[in-house]
Amino acid sequence: MADKSRLRRSISRWANTSDQHARDMRREYAGEQLDRIGDAPDREQVRLRGTLRTVTLRPRGGVPALEAELFDGTGTLTVIWLGRRRITGIAPGRSLEIRGRIGRHEGHRIIYNPRYELMP
Repeated sequence: MADKSRLRRSISRWANTSDQHARDMRREYAGEQLDRIGDAPDREQVRLRGTLRTVTLRPRGGVPALEAELFDGTGTLTVIWLGRRRITGIAPGRSLEIRGRIGRHEGHRIIYNPRYELMP
């Protein structure tokens, strides 16, 4: 029982830190022409900044695919790089700016092969 509550506290602390980081990023880049994940339209070019929550190698149709979840405090988006097993610098907790077109797959918002820039 004690292990479960310790795990819950750790996850909660991580989630709160991630939310605070997203709020700080929005404040820091408030003057720039950025879309927010929660408000960004589907099927149009967008420019988003957020923090990667997860990064997973998940093959799609026999092709390697690096899949990441981008979070900016307003929502989450799945980012997929097809044909990639690994990208240097792409890791959980990393801040990133991406540009691409949002699509939907099985009800989830996705950007395939976006242009990206690692943020400090």
